[in-house]
Amino acid sequence: MLMKGKKGIVLGIANKKSIAYGIAKACRDQGAELAITYLNERFEKKLAPIAEELGCAERLYPCDVSKPEEIKALRESLERDFGQIDFIVHSIAFAPKEGLSGHFTDISKEAFNVAMDISVYSLIEVTRELKPILSDKSAVLTLTYYGGVKYIPNYNLMGVAKAALEMTVKYMAEDLGRDGIRVNAISAGPIKTLAAAGIGDFSFMLKWNAAHAPLKRNITIEEVGNSGMYLVSDLSSAVTGEIHYVDGGFNIMGMPAVEFDENGKPHIAWNGEDR
Repeated sequence: MLMKGKKGIVLGIANKKSIAYGIAKACRDQGAELAITYLNERFEKKLAPIAEELGCAERLYPCDVSKPEEIKALRESLERDFGQIDFIVHSIAFAPKEGLSGHFTDISKEAFNVAMDISVYSLIEVTRELKPILSDKSAVLTLTYYGGVKYIPNYNLMGVAKAALEMTVKYMAEDLGRDGIRVNAISAGPIKTLAAAGIGDFSFMLKWNAAHAPLKRNITIEEVGNSGMYLVSDLSSAVTGEIHYVDGGFNIMGMPAVEFDENGKPHIAWNGEDR
């Protein structure tokens, strides 16, 4: 098993449709020992069965990353229960509703600060707090999206946060590389998750991605999970500072794939249907 003997923490599982769950399950299937976190009491009840499934019912810890004391308590719990850990999976992002709709220039400073704090700075803060218990050749992984590189309708403030997150990955990779710590991100294609529910016209986004990605389909949390497992395993021991796309190839496309009928008229095919 690729992850046998490895121990790690996964932050950000909301339910079994979460990308973080896909990564956690892939790591567990390959022999890793896990700990997971929950945001509040409501999520604790939802995550208890998942923790049981992942073999970490006794390692389900509270962690609201907006509260430094909870991040510190997380380190103490991990040190007590694991001693050292080999990887961190950070799958946490949030923007107030006003940041995901309307005119971008109408976003308040408060909403901007909240999005950057939860979605970006938390990666720095969690990694810094847990660094003393990270083993040699450890790995940090976070989750991003193509909306941090190109404009995506209704992604708005979260796109800016993801852009900042991607550069944070690169700067952290250089900063921590001398200590043997690798830092990478997965840029996953659109998946129906709890977080995605807050994005307007998300069903259209799914159709667009499936129509124009080279693989002509959307991706699954299992596929992202396997890529995540690779990036926190020793298989990727020389990989750091990378934004690894798992999106069916959508990110390589410079323009929509257009087909032509018998009269030379162009049209875009949507899974066999013209729109």
